[in-house]
Amino acid sequence: MFKKGSKINSIFSGSCPRCQNESMYEDKNPLHLTKVLKMNENCSHCGLKYQIEPSFFYGAMYVSYGLNVAVGIAAFIVSFVFFGSTVEQSFIAIVVTLIVLFPFVLRLSRNLYINMFISYDPKAVQK
Repeated sequence: MFKKGSKINSIFSGSCPRCQNESMYEDKNPLHLTKVLKMNENCSHCGLKYQIEPSFFYGAMYVSYGLNVAVGIAAFIVSFVFFGSTVEQSFIAIVVTLIVLFPFVLRLSRNLYINMFISYDPKAVQK
């Protein structure tokens, strides 16, 4: 499931979607907030240009919105249903959860978005 060549591997590792040999990001740690969205221009292994077209990753904002809605709903259900919190406490739980998971959701949305358009190619080599 998480083997090289699967979309899931590329999405969760942040690796190049074509060759999956290197990270798309300059800094692999999403908790370095000043560098959370800094990406390499090309893959040094297969030469894939990550910014496929100008403003390509604007579409990832829609993916990010969907992920944040899902995370917010999950935080509400856990807080309100399982812990028996009030609506106000549940709202605070949603806000705190979204703030804490912010860098992870940003990267995950970009990874998901680029993997919608580019597939794994085991023969990908530097041109």
